[in-house]
Amino acid sequence: MTAELGHFALILALVLAIVQGVVPLIGAQRNNDAWMAVARPAAIGQFLFVSMAFACLMYAYVVSDFSVANVAQNSHSAKPLMYKFSAVWGNHEGSMVFWIWILAVYGLAVALFGRHLPDSLRARVLAIQALITVGFLLFSLATSNPFLRLDPAPFDGRDLNPLLQDPGLAFHPPLLYFGYVGLSVTFSFAVAALIEGRVDPAWARWVRPWTLLSWGTLTAGIALGSWWAYYELGWGGFWFWDPVENASFMPWLLATALLHSAIVAEKRDALKSWTILLAILAFALSLLGTFLVRSGLLTSVHSFASDPERGIFILGFLVLVVGGALALFAWRAPMLKGGGQFRPVSREGALVLNNLLLVVGCVTVFIGTLYPLVLDAFSGEKVSVGPPFFHSTFVWMMVPLLLLTAAGPLMAWKRADLPHVVRRLTIAFVAAAIIIVVTIAVRGGPWGAVVGLSIAAWLFTGVMVEFAGRVRLFKVPLGQSVRRALGIPRAAWGMTIAHAGVAVLVTGLVGASNWEEKVETVMSPGDVVSVGGYEFTMMSIGDIQGPNYTARQADFRVERNGNLVSVLQPEKRHYPVQNMPTTEAAIHSTWLADLYVVLGDPVGGASAVRIHHNPLVPWIWGGAAILVIASIVSLTDRRHRVGAPARRTRRAAPGADVAANAAGNAENARSKA
Repeated sequence: MTAELGHFALILALVLAIVQGVVPLIGAQRNNDAWMAVARPAAIGQFLFVSMAFACLMYAYVVSDFSVANVAQNSHSAKPLMYKFSAVWGNHEGSMVFWIWILAVYGLAVALFGRHLPDSLRARVLAIQALITVGFLLFSLATSNPFLRLDPAPFDGRDLNPLLQDPGLAFHPPLLYFGYVGLSVTFSFAVAALIEGRVDPAWARWVRPWTLLSWGTLTAGIALGSWWAYYELGWGGFWFWDPVENASFMPWLLATALLHSAIVAEKRDALKSWTILLAILAFALSLLGTFLVRSGLLTSVHSFASDPERGIFILGFLVLVVGGALALFAWRAPMLKGGGQFRPVSREGALVLNNLLLVVGCVTVFIGTLYPLVLDAFSGEKVSVGPPFFHSTFVWMMVPLLLLTAAGPLMAWKRADLPHVVRRLTIAFVAAAIIIVVTIAVRGGPWGAVVGLSIAAWLFTGVMVEFAGRVRLFKVPLGQSVRRALGIPRAAWGMTIAHAGVAVLVTGLVGASNWEEKVETVMSPGDVVSVGGYEFTMMSIGDIQGPNYTARQADFRVERNGNLVSVLQPEKRHYPVQNMPTTEAAIHSTWLADLYVVLGDPVGGASAVRIHHNPLVPWIWGGAAILVIASIVSLTDRRHRVGAPARRTRRAAPGADVAANAAGNAENARSKA
């Protein structure tokens, strides 16, 4: 009965989602308080029913109910309990239920924590969020029902893809989904604002925490997936510009642009149309990623399905949602006149250039990802667009963005004194020059690495200069500087931490991409190989038994200058249920490098071995962690919890943007005063 209960709960959730998507929307248009009030209890009820369905599916996995087709196809009785849980979202049908559950979680959050929102705006946001949920519920029930029964039930299941039986992949999809689906909230805010005909600084303030939450979880999800690929796939790399990797990276780029654009909309009442468009396009790319992963167009370890009919459903939904939103934008955008004027050399100008570079970078990744698919569809010609294309286009396009990231926060709003900014960055110039000299002296190149590290030094020093100026370090007594630092808004702290994290991340990317040392050889016990100044001695090799796999495991003694550094134990596993091998790399991390050993197939009486010395790779994960911490710090800013000053007019007729903006500007001025 558990499967039937879950199926029925999804149907009831669909009914509630339809009610939530229609009644409050009509109520907001008619200024009917009772109809608008339906949104909140409907969102709560929808969350409860979807949670019930998700819990029923999870229970079926935990107890190994192989009469449920989804469980039989993706689980096994011998699988460890943690992977029985993660298998729920490690397949197409289960991942869609998980996606819908996260949609319901976000809807519940807006309903519970959106008390500062005007009634009409909250009703519209929840209604649009519900209509998105309707599409995914229909998709799940019609094409991807996770509760279908098997009769007779098999004795055991087919097991989960062994590549997904890993702690990194247990948490990577949930974080990625929270990022993807979180962009649906910013999309809902954008469409609600277009329907209302009103975008003002208060709206921008309300959108920022949802964008921050989505951006932070998307950052964590991408980083965790990259880390998994690094140690699980055994190829020694962390990013291959795989189309599915790009599908998650593109929304991240636009979410980053949206964060910065919303700041201008809030602080200066400018870039309103642009902010709305970014919110629409960021969620559009989330839907595009969902389509690519589930349509069968891509071959990747990340793909969930190869059923073209499912892909067509999602493609139609994408066209309907995004096409409708863009049509509404084309109709309403002329009404969204910006109020803030600024010079090109100003903080607003820097943020505009920041946005343009991020969007052009996203377009570059978009073209590189979809061009082979489009060419294949229309001409049948097969081409491959790989790392060389992205390294020669996207990577160098980010250089001016990183330079600007240090200079932008030093500029004043509206109009900046460029010579003054340059003078303040003198120490950043000096730091970059020192790094150039040191890098050439120690490493000698290549020039791409020299430039990359100098830019990282420039950025980090520029961030520190901006922070020192904010707390007036060395200009007032130290105690007063500490008090000023404690009084800085947490959103400003988040900006400083995030920009410093980017500098750390860039340092790791430069080192790992340019100075990797690798040896591929055949070794037997007693053999020694030197890589990166370390001696790797194979001590022994033998078979071990895991909970649902067998493995060959080797022991390597790693020494430097005769001193023991670590003992590494790489494995080559075999999962008998799916008759599939996996590689488990052994890694020893220091502050400056990773020592990375991969065990290959037997070669005669010996074994193939690959040993890497990967400089600065830990800085990649450290930089990503700093970015996530920055998003958390920013989210704790009290202004995000309280919201912007209340609008003078709680409900505005469509097209009343000019009057609403005047009221919003007056209220913001009084608040700042």
